[in-house]
Amino acid sequence: MEPPEMTVTYDVDEAVATITLNRPDAMNSLTVAMKTDLLAAVRRAADDASARAVLLTGAGRAFCAGQDLREHADNLDRGLGLANTVREHYNPIVLAIATMGKPVVAAVNGVAAGAGASLAFACDFRVAAEGARFSMAFTGIGLAPDSGASWTLQRLVGPARAREMLLLGDVVDAARALELGLVAEVVPADRLASAARDLAVRLAQGPTRAYAATKAALDHAASCSLADALEREAELQDECAATADHAAATKAFLNKDRPAFEGR
Repeated sequence: MEPPEMTVTYDVDEAVATITLNRPDAMNSLTVAMKTDLLAAVRRAADDASARAVLLTGAGRAFCAGQDLREHADNLDRGLGLANTVREHYNPIVLAIATMGKPVVAAVNGVAAGAGASLAFACDFRVAAEGARFSMAFTGIGLAPDSGASWTLQRLVGPARAREMLLLGDVVDAARALELGLVAEVVPADRLASAARDLAVRLAQGPTRAYAATKAALDHAASCSLADALEREAELQDECAATADHAAATKAFLNKDRPAFEGR
């Protein structure tokens, strides 16, 4: 008997950890088992010394259709409601992606709906195929947003647009997503893998510690005063100034050379 196919795959090449959602026949909709595997993969990438950037994508024709509604309907029939999946699964996954000390690129190859869209929004960059579509499908099934969508979306597109997307739940195609600032780039489907990977490799070759500090500064500044933001910047700058990458890059600049970062 063959072993069951992995719902999430993990691979490292050129210092890029690629995490692939791997239930293509179900549009990569998220079961409990898959969410458990995804959290493990994200945490593995965060701790993997061989990985300096992360690429998140989906197998087949979808990025991620969100919660597996068959599993959810079964939970409702059994009187379990949400079965605590928001707190137990979605929240830790989104926090692990968003607070990772490495840049994370989402290659959105198709539909990204509900929690699936929220996963993409938690990443640092989103590169989308021309056929990609985003749908905040929560109200369409009588639910409020989860997986950080209420936090990330309004920071990406502004409060008014976020309210429109979350309340109406209309599908946003790739071209409109680019206009709104939801994605950094839109490319033909046959170029998505290479375009997203090129970006991830570029980031993997960069100053990893400075990237982590920049993410920390942005997160802190999102909910504090200017004075607090300035102090946090000073703290993070002191940490970066003590890195080997900063010392080497400064020398390279003075010598008119291109810096070679080692991520330390």
